[in-house]
Amino acid sequence: MKKLIAEFIGTLTLVVLGCGTAMLVGCDAANGSGYLLTALAFGLVIVGMAYCVGNISGCHINPAVSLGVLISGGMTVTDFVGYVIAQCLGALAGAGLLAGIFGMGGVTDMTGGFGSNGLGGVNGSVGAGLLVEIVLTAIFVMVILGVTSKKANHGSFGGLIIGLTLTLVHILGIGLTGTSVNPARSLGPAIVAAVNGNGAPLSCLWVFIVGPFIGAAIAAVIYKFLEK
Repeated sequence: MKKLIAEFIGTLTLVVLGCGTAMLVGCDAANGSGYLLTALAFGLVIVGMAYCVGNISGCHINPAVSLGVLISGGMTVTDFVGYVIAQCLGALAGAGLLAGIFGMGGVTDMTGGFGSNGLGGVNGSVGAGLLVEIVLTAIFVMVILGVTSKKANHGSFGGLIIGLTLTLVHILGIGLTGTSVNPARSLGPAIVAAVNGNGAPLSCLWVFIVGPFIGAAIAAVIYKFLEK
């Protein structure tokens, strides 16, 4: 239960600080600083949470990461299901907190959808969006599997390496899909945005669930092959 609570807290924090930053500074192409601030926010959350709950749950805070660990033999199916549920609930709670903060404070959501992902950067192309999410998630999960491998020797720098990698994939992905690489992170804001009258994020939500899961599975299979 403590592991599930840790995953809930970690994912909630990721959505509040990552998506919250995106909502505040915006992520349009004309505002490059918004790109970098949002990318850094997501990456720095991972760094902080890695050293906060990493020793409790492994700090997956991402169903795609949990799938990669499952395929690699690092967790049971039962644990995987529990992690995913906790992560999704954490993302929903985080997006709900953002709705309260921005709603009561009268702050404008510069993204128009609680930091939800979309296909605007790829001109609405489902195929391109899927490919972006598959590739970026595969890169991210491979780094995680490498850093957390028993053969790795990164000392206490593992969380920093993973956080910087998430920052990197966001720098490319934000302008294309808003960067998901995390089904829970996409699910929470999309549902809260729909409840608040913006149903657009739901129309392509499946891309940001299927894409990261495919990318994570590919990464796990490749890494298992390379590590043998």
